Amino acid sequence: MVIQEKRGYRFSLDAVLLAGLVGVRPRERVVDLGTGCAVIPLIVAYRGQGRSVVGVELQPELVRLARKNVEVNGFVDSIRILEADFKEITSSFPPGTFDLVLSNPPYRRLASGRMNAVRQKAVARHELAGSAEDVFRAASHLLVQGGRLALIYPASRVGLLFVLARRYGFNAKRFTVIHSNASEPARLVYFECRKGGGEELLVTAPFFIYREDGGPTDAMRALYEA
Repeated sequence: MVIQEKRGYRFSLDAVLLAGLVGVRPRERVVDLGTGCAVIPLIVAYRGQGRSVVGVELQPELVRLARKNVEVNGFVDSIRILEADFKEITSSFPPGTFDLVLSNPPYRRLASGRMNAVRQKAVARHELAGSAEDVFRAASHLLVQGGRLALIYPASRVGLLFVLARRYGFNAKRFTVIHSNASEPARLVYFECRKGGGEELLVTAPFFIYREDGGPTDAMRALYEA
């Protein structure tokens, strides 16, 4: 069960894609930057993945909601919700605290598209309180050498991810383009990189969310049922 506000931020399919595609390993210490209502930590904990999970959220009302979700789902011993700005994460954790950083950064630049009048939604969609570069900068501090950063991002901005990876000491390791269906161009990408990793990159088969008849593909259904 995930409690969400009727008019505020609500988690999207992107969170399910990220939690499902990343493949969290049993001994990994996981942190989700911009956790919202904590849906990604909840999925990780529900599946019994990872050694520990921390969700970092800036907006106090979402922090309260995330903690409530952790409590009602019985994961208070395995998920910690921290109210903090991940742009200032160095004051919250020493270097190399985590093995895996997850994040769905805001997709839109400040000057692009219509700004949502609801503050929670605007922060989730536009770079009002953080950007992909802020995520890479935070991950370079939080991760051990060899640790992984994984995120979902618009296909139209994928070039930026490769630039940021190299700028902050990462190498791309796994890349998946995500289509709504087989007849439409890629809308999103799954991008996974490793701090200090080698140059080998796995480009996987494309991921399709819906069949042509509108129903979910077997691959998408598998992410929900995992």
